[in-house]
Amino acid sequence: MLMKEYRICMPLTVDEYRIGQLYMISKHSCEQSGGGEGVEVVRNESDTHPQYGLGQLTEKRIYLSSKLPSWIKAFVPRFFYVTEKAWNFYPYTITEYSVSFLPKFSIRIETRFENNNGDNDNVFGDTPTPAENVSFLDILSDPIPEKHYKEMEDLSGWQSSKTGRGPLEKGWRDEHKPIMCSYKRVQCSFEVYGFQTRTEEFIHRNIRDILLVGHRQAVAWIDEWHGLNLEEVREYERAMQEKTNSKVKSNQNNTGPPAASRPAFSRSISVTDERSLKKMGVTTAAMSDPSASSVPHSPLRLNSTPE
Repeated sequence: MLMKEYRICMPLTVDEYRIGQLYMISKHSCEQSGGGEGVEVVRNESDTHPQYGLGQLTEKRIYLSSKLPSWIKAFVPRFFYVTEKAWNFYPYTITEYSVSFLPKFSIRIETRFENNNGDNDNVFGDTPTPAENVSFLDILSDPIPEKHYKEMEDLSGWQSSKTGRGPLEKGWRDEHKPIMCSYKRVQCSFEVYGFQTRTEEFIHRNIRDILLVGHRQAVAWIDEWHGLNLEEVREYERAMQEKTNSKVKSNQNNTGPPAASRPAFSRSISVTDERSLKKMGVTTAAMSDPSASSVPHSPLRLNSTPE
């Protein structure tokens, strides 16, 4: 299991980011959906947890088979989805990811938001993350994949007309007010011999890119969401979810059902591929959702379920 902690600072307050995060995730999900791929929202409802209190439970299905590298495509079905379950007890959240046909795959992300510049070395209050496993991500200067770059989201030229903030300059994390930090503890596990290290490193590289792009967008789009209250941004979220779900399902209806509705995974692979998967400890029979629980749990290496 590969565990890392990412710290991403933003020129916002924690209260502001509560709105900005919901807006950013909804808009980004809609932008990235289409052609039968993207994010389908299955559940989005209030949830009460005995430890964390009242929060929001969101369950999504993420279809992304065309975005995988060729060496992973070689042993996954043509149609599949990743299940994301997120419990939002802001300013603390838990996000878990699972794949129905890969019981030995799991990602768990714990997030806490604080009004500081990332200087809290034990933000989760248990065991501090070793320094060598902590990465500071700079939304101003860290590189992102070229396909995700947009000049209007480049924070070196960004300026907010509503707040007067921006552009960001070198060393901004030590000087800017307001400032907050998104602390993310990411645990990734893929215990399949011959693929574990390569897959876990691939996942962390992609998580890093997703975190940089998402947090840049939350800041760059500030004039679109600043001033909204929680009820207004939830209404925006509901409208965007309907639009996103429609974009994902429209193409799937034309190309056939996704993997979840197929009676057996063995119909999507050859006998040779199935034997290879069994040797790696991968179960090919069950295609149902691996978890029906609405309560977050400790990460399990074989059946646990990542923002």
